[in-house]
Amino acid sequence: MSEPLMATYKRLPVTFERGEGVWLWDTDGKRYLDALSGIAVCGLGHAHPAVRQAICEQAGQLIHTSNLYGIAEQERLGALLTERAGMDRVFFSNSGAEANEAAIKLARLHAHRRGIENPAILVAEHSFHGRTLATLSATGNRKVQAGFEPLVQGFVRVPYDDIEAIETASANRQNIVAILIEPIQGEGGINIPADDYLPKLRAICDREGWLLILDEIQTGMGRTGKLFAHQHSGIQPDVITLAKGLGNGVPIGACLAHGPAAEVLTPGSHGSTFGGNPLVCRVGRTVLEAIESENLIDNAALQGDYLLTAFQEALGQTKGVKAIRGCGLMLGIELDRPCAELVSKALSTGLLINVTAERVIRLLPPLILQQAEANQLVQTLTELVRDFLTES
Repeated sequence: MSEPLMATYKRLPVTFERGEGVWLWDTDGKRYLDALSGIAVCGLGHAHPAVRQAICEQAGQLIHTSNLYGIAEQERLGALLTERAGMDRVFFSNSGAEANEAAIKLARLHAHRRGIENPAILVAEHSFHGRTLATLSATGNRKVQAGFEPLVQGFVRVPYDDIEAIETASANRQNIVAILIEPIQGEGGINIPADDYLPKLRAICDREGWLLILDEIQTGMGRTGKLFAHQHSGIQPDVITLAKGLGNGVPIGACLAHGPAAEVLTPGSHGSTFGGNPLVCRVGRTVLEAIESENLIDNAALQGDYLLTAFQEALGQTKGVKAIRGCGLMLGIELDRPCAELVSKALSTGLLINVTAERVIRLLPPLILQQAEANQLVQTLTELVRDFLTES
């Protein structure tokens, strides 16, 4: 079945045929509780009626023209996003990696206009920003980079959630122009920084004249119980990157900028053939409107708090469980041993999960998750983890 495809994925032995809400059905008719949402993509779940209607209507009107012309849906979505984020302008791309590429280019162009010829961007260990050459170079994961050398230069790596390391880098490097950071590290293992981490980053950037770029590709669009994760800290970044949950499965990314950063890109300095076409922007607008009208941000906070408490009560004292952490519907259960086999074990029970950083069970259920489904998730996964720790 997969012979024509390049072997870039180690796929699980299942193919899904249809979905509805938080559920997926495979080609044999078996039902699965989706606690991964296509890796934080399907926040509205599967086959959401408003998304389905938007796709059908827009496909019957206009799918694509070009960014050589005005695109009304792009302007509508851009207005909504910039207003909600407190930003000034947005560039639309096809993916999160492309949104981060736009942010990196923006930071470099900003630096060159300030006379900095060899600009560097501070990034964090255990981060993930994409798989293009620039974004994998920014990523703090050697496995992602291996075999693709030479890497793109211009990144300075420091430990995550370590302000002292940033101060040291600032004192020793005169060419730093920006910080690119995830408010919560997703691929790195659901790593949540101290409450004052982002405010301190904001203060350093203000002092040094750096841009604060927040990669909200996984944390944005209501995932953490706020529309954007940085809103928990009450700060305003210079640049935000989005994707994943913005399109609920339709490929779209966005790079939003505020203040001077919003004026850096000019005609000819960046572009995208498909980025921001009428179809994807109509869907993006529909997703944002549904998140707000259905109170899904509040639901993410409510169900996330419930799941975090329930897992802590069920597994917190279990030998082999190192930590249970989360923010909204973005949770991680860290074990003291590699646990990738839990993905297959969960699949056999009708539960879709993910393991990242080798030892962290990552949960990213749809924002529409309800109490009964949350209870089933806790019960099923708790039994799986206990059995696994007993057997391994």
